[in-house]
Amino acid sequence: MPQLSRRKFLKSAIASSLALSSFPTIVPASVFGKNAPSNRITVGAIGTGRISRGHDMPDTWKYDHAQLVAVCDLDTKRADDAKTLVNQYYSQKAGAAFDGVTVYHNYRELLQNEEIDAVLISTPDHWHALIGIDAVRAGKDVYLQKPASLTIAEGRALSKAVQQTDRILQIGSQQRSWAQFRYAAELVRNGRIGKLKTVYVGLPGDPSGDDEPEMPIPQNLNYDMWLGSTPYVYYTEKRVHPQHDYSRPGWLRCEQFGAGMITGWGAHHIDSAHWAMDTEYTGPIEVWGTAEFPTSGLWDVHGIFRTEANYANGVHMVVSNELPNGIKFEGTDGWIFVTRGNYRATASDPVPDANGVKPLDASDPKIITSEIGPNEIHLYVSDDQHGNWLDCIKTRTPPISPIEVGHRACSACLLHHIAMKLNRKLFWDPETERFKNDEEANSMLSRPMRKPYVID
Repeated sequence: MPQLSRRKFLKSAIASSLALSSFPTIVPASVFGKNAPSNRITVGAIGTGRISRGHDMPDTWKYDHAQLVAVCDLDTKRADDAKTLVNQYYSQKAGAAFDGVTVYHNYRELLQNEEIDAVLISTPDHWHALIGIDAVRAGKDVYLQKPASLTIAEGRALSKAVQQTDRILQIGSQQRSWAQFRYAAELVRNGRIGKLKTVYVGLPGDPSGDDEPEMPIPQNLNYDMWLGSTPYVYYTEKRVHPQHDYSRPGWLRCEQFGAGMITGWGAHHIDSAHWAMDTEYTGPIEVWGTAEFPTSGLWDVHGIFRTEANYANGVHMVVSNELPNGIKFEGTDGWIFVTRGNYRATASDPVPDANGVKPLDASDPKIITSEIGPNEIHLYVSDDQHGNWLDCIKTRTPPISPIEVGHRACSACLLHHIAMKLNRKLFWDPETERFKNDEEANSMLSRPMRKPYVID
């Protein structure tokens, strides 16, 4: 990370020919406490919608050793709103007017700014891998919202790029920074329920929708770039995001841009399951299942589903939206159930109330009151996902959710999705990341990418 004087930082930022507005000439010291400009991590936010405004930016700006200096969105209204939001936060913190955020409408221009150390990527799923690859190649450290990628091939390309560039990339699998998920994994790993046999993963569901008419593209939206690598389809607001608020966007229910809840929440829960199963760097060897898909309407991601998988270590996994939201580990000597409870990353998350449900429960209370001894397995400890990312940027040590772990969790989700589509048992090789003797399934490991939005 470059070490800059305050004067050099401000001078370079003002001189940037790519910026659509300039950094301030005066930054009140009270905004950032005791952290000098040369010691702060300068951060740009790429994608400034619901998850960025309600989660990624606030969970980053709360740290004095980080400074949000740029925002980028291809919806100009959202970009301007984000600038106002960040400036208001720093103004309130300083007790004085603050105008220190540069606005971009093309993420590539933000990445060219050498004064930006790191980026938050909070875009729709189909943009995750491509922006992540471009960011690490530009020398930026990255906080990437899950899932890691739209396809398994894109995820592998992203993981390879991170390894080649030696950047710090944290996947936004924040359950790893919650005590109950870490403790559940430690209990399972240390044999508190005997030999692990079955893991049940319960996910939320998504309803289908009506047909939606073609609408004029808003002048404030670069719709062609928003579609990115995916095929061109007509604009309608419910396919993209609301134009007048920051409620849950419609693209989450369109297979063109993601796989639905199997990756939306599955990336969290299957990652937590892998942590306890000690399969973070591999994947299932068999997967099968069924799902209902809408036959009409704009929203076409899976509805009711049940998929299953077997792992080489003998563990059987069941994933369904008809199971309680959370993860149940069942062993020869008992079970453990772990969940978020009523937590929502944003107010519009489709999570049913979990009143009365314990964040951590077990077949015997003694299981979850036992202590992990000093000579037993202790897992990576983090109490905040964004804070851990910022710490690792400074120390250059691996974060709690590194890209390969995130890729493997996302890959497992996508394998379940492919099984839903093909409705037959599939045999997967985690080493080669190919299906065995099944070219139809292998053809679903990637998607054609529309130019110029392609991975080089």
